[in-house]
Amino acid sequence: MPAIESLHDKVAIVTGSTSGIGADIARALREAGCRVVLAGIDDEAGHTMAATFDDGAIYQHTDVTVDADIDACVAAAMSAYGRLDILVNNACIYADKGIASTREEWLSTLNVNLVSGAMFVQKAVPFMTQPGGVIINLGSTGGKFGAAQRALYPASKAGILQLTRNEAVTLAPQGIRVLSVSPGWTWSPTLASLAGTMEHADAVAAPFHPVGRAGRGDDVGQVVAFLCSDGARFMTGVDVPVDGGFSSLGPDQGLSPRHWFALAAKAEVEKT
Repeated sequence: MPAIESLHDKVAIVTGSTSGIGADIARALREAGCRVVLAGIDDEAGHTMAATFDDGAIYQHTDVTVDADIDACVAAAMSAYGRLDILVNNACIYADKGIASTREEWLSTLNVNLVSGAMFVQKAVPFMTQPGGVIINLGSTGGKFGAAQRALYPASKAGILQLTRNEAVTLAPQGIRVLSVSPGWTWSPTLASLAGTMEHADAVAAPFHPVGRAGRGDDVGQVVAFLCSDGARFMTGVDVPVDGGFSSLGPDQGLSPRHWFALAAKAEVEKT
């Protein structure tokens, strides 16, 4: 049996799943046979999306910063489907004023991006299939490298990568695997607000992604589906980059010093 077929009839909660990458992850899991609990705060989008999944999904209003909402989401999964196999912590905010951010802005971002995922794990684990449960945390290439004028988002994502390792070794005796995935530039409402069109996003992203384009939400969704399947049964505690090679380049964009010195020499010649 192909590994991905092992997801048939398993139950997944995906937070922040009414739009963007979260919606694409939920869609990929549903296409692999999972029944999905769409957790989010956009009720109209959530109910509309659940309807497109036929009888394989429900929407549950879930503010991840409210513990009672997390409890209600887990309860909804158990009530609707009688089991919980997969948790995908995707909910995220991107507001970031770098070092000028206020204490309140720091605490708000960390609450959504980091602490709420940890609380969701705490509350979901007692109900998860053991052994066989899987938790996927959404990291980012932004959590691995310096980024000028940013602080909150990268710090929260770096925290997720460490938290994933801690959760993995803590939950391994219970047969629950924990992994993170780190997308590079990925087409989403955030990237769309900057690029306008996917073609423009691809053109700007190309020098930083060896595959020559920005990612798509389904690129991430398909990897998440595989990691949740039996095909990844011997994987836990690691981050999986889904970044088109972004993290392999380094500061010189994968080009040798010879290239950059030649470029500098050409610029000098053009000045004269």
